[in-house]
Order: sequence, then C-alpha cells, then structure tokens
Amino acid sequence: MLNRSHPCCLALASFVIFCAVQWFPMAFASEKGFRAGAYAQDITPDQFPISVNGGMQDRLAHGVHDRLHARCLVLDDGQTKLAFAVCDSCMIPREIMDEAKRLASEQTGIPVTNMLISATHTHTAPTVAGAFQSEANVQYAKALPKLIAKGITEAHARLQPARIGWAVGKDPTQVFNRRWKMEPGTISPDPFGRNTDRVKMNPGYQAKGLIEPAGPIDPDVSILAVQTRDGKPLALLANYSLHYVGGVSPLSADYFGAFADRIAQLLEAPKEFVGIMSNGTSGDVNNINFAGPPPARQREFEQCKIVANSVAQAALEAYRRIEFKDHVPLAVAERDITLGVRRPTAEEVAQAKEILAQAKGPVLQTLPEVYARETVLLAEYPPSVPVKLQAMRVGDLGIAAIPCEVFAEIGLELKKRSPLQPMFTISLANGYNGYLPTPEQHKLGGYETWRARSSYLEVDASTKITATILELLNEVAMKGRN
Repeated sequence: MLNRSHPCCLALASFVIFCAVQWFPMAFASEKGFRAGAYAQDITPDQFPISVNGGMQDRLAHGVHDRLHARCLVLDDGQTKLAFAVCDSCMIPREIMDEAKRLASEQTGIPVTNMLISATHTHTAPTVAGAFQSEANVQYAKALPKLIAKGITEAHARLQPARIGWAVGKDPTQVFNRRWKMEPGTISPDPFGRNTDRVKMNPGYQAKGLIEPAGPIDPDVSILAVQTRDGKPLALLANYSLHYVGGVSPLSADYFGAFADRIAQLLEAPKEFVGIMSNGTSGDVNNINFAGPPPARQREFEQCKIVANSVAQAALEAYRRIEFKDHVPLAVAERDITLGVRRPTAEEVAQAKEILAQAKGPVLQTLPEVYARETVLLAEYPPSVPVKLQAMRVGDLGIAAIPCEVFAEIGLELKKRSPLQPMFTISLANGYNGYLPTPEQHKLGGYETWRARSSYLEVDASTKITATILELLNEVAMKGRN
C-alpha cells in the first residue's frame, strides 16, 4: 500500500503534478492543432452620392471604381484566438470599431481584447470620421460595425487546420518621406499666421529651397502567411509603410485592394484566398519622389497597380523563404493610456470665430478658414482622451497596433527594440487619434503637426505610446514560453 506521507512518495507526486502543469497545455494544443480562417467582406455602400474624406474640402462619390472590403483573418492555436479585420476606409472612430468587436464577439466567442481592427487609409472611401470639411455619413457609419463583424464571423466559421509562417521582404522603391526641410524664406506661414515651420509636406517636384527629407522611410514588406495543411495559400496579411497612392476616383480601395488581387495572382491562390495589406508607420511617407522630375501623365489607377505589383513582388520573394509551422502560440495584450489634447485657448477660439464670420460661402476656401473651423471644433474636446494600444504575438512574430497615423521613425524604433523579431506596426488600428509625430518633428512644424482633429495629441504622445507598446510586446513575448 502506498504511503502518501513518505517523503519519496510526496516527491514523486509533486513531480507528476509539475509535469502535468507544464506539458498538458502543450500536448492539448498540439493535439487540437492550429487553425485559421479568412474572409473578405464587402463594405461598399449602396447609396450615392456619399461623402469622401481625405482632403481639405469634402468630395462626393457618385459610383464605385472598385469594391471596398473588410479583409478578415482569424487564428486559433487551440487555446487562444486572434482576429484581424483590415478595412478599406480612410479612418474609423473607436466607437465604430468597438461596436464591431462587440457584435463579432457575441457571434464567435472571441474576446474583444483579442481583435484588431484597422483602416487602410485609402482616401477614396466613405467618410465615417469627421476631418476638415467632411463629416461622417450617418447611415453608412451605422451599418459599418455590422459589416465588419460579419466579416470576422465568417472568417471564424471558416476555421480549418492550417500552417503558418512569416517573413520580411524589402521594397524601397515606392516609399519617400514627404516632409522636406526647406531653406529659410521658402515656406509660407502656417494656417495660424506663424512663420515657425522648418519643413513642408509635399513641397513639389524639385521645388526651390529643398534641402533634405525630414525623416526616414521604412522599406520593409512584412508578411504573415497562412496555408491549408496540404500547402494551398489561405491568406496573407502584409504590412507596408505607405500612406496611400491615389490617382483614382472614389470609391476605391486604392493600392491596398490592388495588392490583395495581385498577391493572389502571383501565388496562384484559390478563389477563397484572402490577401490583406495593412498600413504600417506611414504618417510622413508617400510614394512621390520630390527630389526628381515629375513623372509622365498616367491613366486612372495606373500608379496604384504599379505600386501594388512592386510591393506584391517583394511579398512573393519573402513568401518563398517562409518555413511554415504546424503550430505556434498566440498571445495578446492591450492597454488604454490617457494622453493630453492640444486644445486652443479662448483667445484662439475667438480669433477663429472671427475668421469664419468673414468667410464667403458654405465651402471654406483657404487654409486659415479651414483651420479656424477645426479650432472651434477642437475647443469642444476634453482635456485628455483614452488611447487604446495593443500588441499581439504569433509565434516569434510581434504585431503592434496604434490608433494614429504613425511616423516612420517610430515604427523603426519599435522594430529595433522589440523583444519579438520580426515585428511590425499596424497604424489606424482600434480607433483614430490623428497624426503621431515625434517631439522632434513637432519642433520642425509642418502640416502633420498643425492642430486640428487630424493632429491634436500632446507633443510627447509618441514617447508615451512607444514606451507602452514596448511593455505590451514584452508582456506577450513572455506568454506561452516554457
């Protein structure tokens, strides 16, 4: 008969319990296997005309050049599920994304904390977040959460045994920093009448006074790829730090949609395959080389296709280097931090109202008028706002999510300091809190720093966000390790 009080028996029992605690979760996960599901949900509106934001004045779309989608991917390691939804929209407010997560969670059981929803930042999609003279289309904004949730739910319903892997390609040919340091006297006063800017956004091809770009670019084409167990492409989530391309009439998914189509062609993927391009840290980056001469005139959507093909070729090269795995651990962590708002003073509001009173017509024509309106609207903002930050782990891959138009140098710093390698940042994710320059870039001034609903966080916001993202990456890096 076993003497349970004997020291040897107690030691044996402790060892058995230790082994069970350490190895059973891994054995269970291995037995259950790794699964993935993907779906591209159409989110194109069916009523026109409809407001389109992305400019200083509102535009109206009267039709569709190419369809808009919420491209969704769900991963399941047997214990944890993660959901991604990348939506063809300029920017999406947090309340819309939160509602989409709530609905999707009800239908799938995936916790809302385990969902990452982002906007691509196409400038040819319906307005759902007010910016400059465009205000949200109420009907479309109300319908959008249900559509996004439907996409996540459908991707979840398509979960199947899968293999997963990741890699990083390079394409420096399609990204250029759009903020240029200029010679003194070559920059006009800002919309508030100040002569303090030292950089200019989009200065023009070989413009007088060009010195050098004010920041770096990130050429990485990061990809997370999923295959069926028999090796057929199931989905590919890419990340590239390019603002958008343009050169197309609304409505259009811009190069983000063209990339999804092109990567499917290059992979010779089945029709169920879902290609996804997320926006990286592109707050100060576009695809225009202002150091060179202007290009020849192009047909509509031609430049989108050129960029999409170039980036897709880099993604394909990276894809061919992937060593797919049958199982990897998943983890997620998120946190709300409170950041200050650069609100206008009472004197600035009074001056703005005076400018608006003198404006002619309902459509504001000058930058001082446009920013006067923004000043009045920002005066109603609270002194601080919550900002949701998130980090995900997929095996050794790290993914950060920031609800801003993040400058490239911030993304590069996160990549350098991340405990998970490789890693990338998805911008415009889980909400929208405007541009995110560094404190040093704030000192240089320029469009991305001008106070408006598109740029209102405190000057030190990027420092606090970077520190928090690194903490979250360290947290998920420790999860699942034995």
